[in-house]
Amino acid sequence: MTRASRTLMSTTAMAALAASTLAASTLGACSPTTPTYRGEPVSVVDMHLHTGTWDDIPPPMQAFLAERFPFPVNLAPEGVVNDVLSAQGIIDQLDDAGIEKGILFAVYAPQTVGLTTNEFVAARVDEGGGRLLGFGSLPLEGLATSQHLRIDELRAAIESYDLRGIKLAHPHAQAALDEPAQDAIYALAGEKGVPVYLHTGNTPAVGARIEETSTNPRFLQRVIEQFPETTFILGHVGYDFIDHDVGDLDVALDLAATHDNVFLEASALGSAGSDPEGTNYGQILSAIRERGLASRLVYGSDGPQRPGFVKDYLQRTLAALDAADYELDEVRGVMKENLAGITSLD
Repeated sequence: MTRASRTLMSTTAMAALAASTLAASTLGACSPTTPTYRGEPVSVVDMHLHTGTWDDIPPPMQAFLAERFPFPVNLAPEGVVNDVLSAQGIIDQLDDAGIEKGILFAVYAPQTVGLTTNEFVAARVDEGGGRLLGFGSLPLEGLATSQHLRIDELRAAIESYDLRGIKLAHPHAQAALDEPAQDAIYALAGEKGVPVYLHTGNTPAVGARIEETSTNPRFLQRVIEQFPETTFILGHVGYDFIDHDVGDLDVALDLAATHDNVFLEASALGSAGSDPEGTNYGQILSAIRERGLASRLVYGSDGPQRPGFVKDYLQRTLAALDAADYELDEVRGVMKENLAGITSLD
């Protein structure tokens, strides 16, 4: 398998590995249990997961991460990374959390976080025995000069691999959110009836673009209005992962409140590393409900990150939803039903 056909976890996922330990040996020790909310069972699909290998992390990012790994993981980080990001490693985390299914993201960002090709994701999905689904992607840098070829390749991947959506991360791909050449992606999504997930907000990834044109969801307003048949999922709701602040949350909420084709996702930002006390996460979830947008929120963790992360993020999320006074039917929507309304989960 070529380097280009292999993969890597997202920036947030990699950064969280700095807090991981050799607890991988205990992964899956507990039997799966169904998550509950206020004593009632809740079905869960984690729509934001990554797969990959240590070898395909670009050297600058490897160095960035190695400095943050605790002892003794820093002595051989590749073993933990490869185990956690394997298909079985991901399924073990889903089982441990009681989660039904997970969606793996393709990523094309070789200059920052690496590559997760559509073919690689499809192979992992095949290994998942029906527990894993995939979102495809494509390179954004230089898209204007090879638009037709890349769009045709993405269309073929969606059709051949039964991909359920498209994932774009403009800061990692070093692209602006409002580039006209990308319109063909949104047109394709509308044609195929699949949602587009977009990373919004900044990222500490080495080499990533931090300009507002790549991070602020307001630069998506034109395409959201131009392609009403396309569903847009604003990943991380504009969170500031550098200063650990709610960032452009209000912009994301305004877009969702104004446009029926806009959904919200709040992965990673509520983790112990990004928000230890849960203050920002609670504020974000409360603001979403207060704006009447609970039916537009879909659940994702941005895992698997480290052993136990998927379960931990789910539990933190359920606790935060409870604190924000979400009703049971709203939580069931967030955890699965809202997503099932915009993409196939079967």
